Amino acid sequence: MKDLVDLPTTLHQLNNQRPIKSKRNRWNVAISDFARLTHNPIRAIVEGLNIQPNPAKPLIALSIGDPTTFGNLKPSSETIEAVRLAIEDGTGNGYAPANGHLEAREAVARYVQHQGPVTPNDVILCSGCSSALDLCISVLGGPGKNILIPKPGFSIYRTLAEGFGIECRTYDLLPERNWEADLGQLEQLIDERTCAMVVTNPGNPCGSVFSRAHLEAIVDIAERHYVPIIADEIYEHFVFPGHEFHAVSSLSNRVPVLSCGGLTKRFLVPGWRMGWIIVHDRNEVFGEVRRGLANLSVRILGSNTLVQRALPAILDNTPNDFFDDLVAVLHRHAELAYKSIKQIRGLNPIMPGGAMYMMVGIDVEHFPEFTTDLSFVEALVHEQSVFCLPGQCFEYPNYFRLVLTVPEEMIVEAVKRLEEFCDQHYKHDNDKLLQQQHGLLNQMTQL
Repeated sequence: MKDLVDLPTTLHQLNNQRPIKSKRNRWNVAISDFARLTHNPIRAIVEGLNIQPNPAKPLIALSIGDPTTFGNLKPSSETIEAVRLAIEDGTGNGYAPANGHLEAREAVARYVQHQGPVTPNDVILCSGCSSALDLCISVLGGPGKNILIPKPGFSIYRTLAEGFGIECRTYDLLPERNWEADLGQLEQLIDERTCAMVVTNPGNPCGSVFSRAHLEAIVDIAERHYVPIIADEIYEHFVFPGHEFHAVSSLSNRVPVLSCGGLTKRFLVPGWRMGWIIVHDRNEVFGEVRRGLANLSVRILGSNTLVQRALPAILDNTPNDFFDDLVAVLHRHAELAYKSIKQIRGLNPIMPGGAMYMMVGIDVEHFPEFTTDLSFVEALVHEQSVFCLPGQCFEYPNYFRLVLTVPEEMIVEAVKRLEEFCDQHYKHDNDKLLQQQHGLLNQMTQL
């Protein structure tokens, strides 16, 4: 018994006799390279803006890419009922397999048959489409590699890639061609270190919808250079009359594609965080990628299980009329905004083909008091309480993006204020010449 009583003391003495390897003498808690390299360009730009609305006018925020913000667009009753039943059933309260419950993956496989043959084993459920993009970029990329992303484009691609030390190479979308990709430039950017190209269709921030022929040209480049495609198709089927959505994966049986989608936008439930990856393999090219995605999925042990249980009913029971009505509302808003802004001096809107956004060009030469689109947006908020995201948030200066999901009366009022603002600040060529002469005269007087 005496030996047992003395054991803690003996262990303490042994620990004191071990050599101490640490030479620390103060607190110095460092962050990882991953954390240091990760940043959100939009947040950095917006936080740097001097946003002070005019107190005499209520703020109209055309900047928020959340269709639920103003309460005018609501999920279908079938979607709500599916979750209610899942709650009452009680089977969605626990963990699920990291890639998702089988029944939920079966439902997604049925839903995306337009992308090509898909089985439940090709489906990985994620915590929203951004999580799906995260897994796709992290499984393909790494330090020393590069990824091709569109410009203007959704900033999260850069946020996700640069954290892993992946170089982002941007290919231009051309406004004069309704935001089609500059194919020659795209091909020139590819080298042996290119791990993937991101194709966003329909597009954010442009509201672009690529034609089948244009998508086939992109896929052809990917095939000739053996570059897999990450297809961000969260806005699939969000297309206006005269346009048609084509899944990238449906256009080739040789190019491997990771398609990212989810409930977020089309079902109007972004906060439910339900997205997915569809693995479109070609000749076992993605054999190792499948294993890598399975490994990465266990990092967060799967997505929201309650929504997973509701997913079959959501996808199977939501009527097409719901989607048709939603697209009709957004198309009406787009036409209203486009036709009205087209009449405003100094602004050049580009009519979108789908999604829920519109890009508007600024004739900066006619607004000489504003040095950038950032100062234009700041002044617009200060004078008219209308806030749009400046083009620099999408690496595309001298534009701003507006969101089409706000109530129609807000679009009407916002356009009215835009017109008042531009009329006040617009300068004709003669006006600019007089200003320049006046400035030169002041400089000479000071001398």
